[in-house]
Amino acid sequence: MWTAIPLFHGGGITFALSAIAAGAPFVHPGYFDPATTLEYLRDERVTIALAAFETIWMPVLNRPDFARFDLSRIRLVMAVGVPERLRDMASRLPDAVHVSCVAMTESSAFLTLNRLDDPPDARATTGGHPMPGMQCRVVDPQTGADVDPGTPGELLFRGPNAFDGYFRDPELTAQVFDAEGWFHSGDLVVADPEGRLTFRSRLKDMLKVGGENVAAAEVEGYLLNHPAVDIVAVVGAPDAYYVEVPAAFVQLKPGSTATEQELIEFCLGRIATYRVPRYVRFIGGPGDWPMSGTKIRKYVLRERIARELEACGITEAPQFPSLRPS
Repeated sequence: MWTAIPLFHGGGITFALSAIAAGAPFVHPGYFDPATTLEYLRDERVTIALAAFETIWMPVLNRPDFARFDLSRIRLVMAVGVPERLRDMASRLPDAVHVSCVAMTESSAFLTLNRLDDPPDARATTGGHPMPGMQCRVVDPQTGADVDPGTPGELLFRGPNAFDGYFRDPELTAQVFDAEGWFHSGDLVVADPEGRLTFRSRLKDMLKVGGENVAAAEVEGYLLNHPAVDIVAVVGAPDAYYVEVPAAFVQLKPGSTATEQELIEFCLGRIATYRVPRYVRFIGGPGDWPMSGTKIRKYVLRERIARELEACGITEAPQFPSLRPS
């Protein structure tokens, strides 16, 4: 079993413990370097690749010499992402089974996980079924009432893998646990009729553009269809007219080029206009993203674009013709 998730992180620790419980070798690079990972996967004869995050896995899959490496021993890959990204990842190792999940530190890593016999489309579009013993609910964030399958809502869970609370923070702990022991995650998810959950966004990752709700993940998923886009993170940029507007931070695929205007025009007319990014900023490479071990720190990106706009004296984003105020 291989992962490059840092061992100070819940994911790294639980994967190491899983390997011990299974009696399987656990291989970890110590310091993750995509330039040496293919050799490592081949030489260590890895069969289960717990890649987890696209910021780890995509630089490996995108190496120009990827096709030269015999990775036929890999039979299972676990990674998360929007469906477009998961299908892309799966196409690179078509003989392996690819699964996804809903996971967080508060659930001791996996909360839900695809089953190996789930249909390929379900493995690409959902995070799978709750882990044994774990109970999950999807509720209306405003009323707390359970919602029907197919309706987005806040994820609540409880069970043996749930954490006890935030370290030395009883006030926050009291805010997120209700009287029945349900943890209110702040994640927006949707359940399918079979009970599989799919992560949509953080509730705090929802933008309010002129009164319209915009899930950052939906915009990110569309931008990933552009042939030059490798990794994208969408955040809210302050705006005097709309309150906030989408801003996209983009890392391009090696050897690819694109401009801000090109990516904006790629979206115009294809997704709702209020979802189209008004600003696009480019990230040079994997090491340039603000990371918290494994995840992109979106609050850093929000602060970055806000500081830039303030320094330039920009209070309103460029208007698209169909949205110009009358």
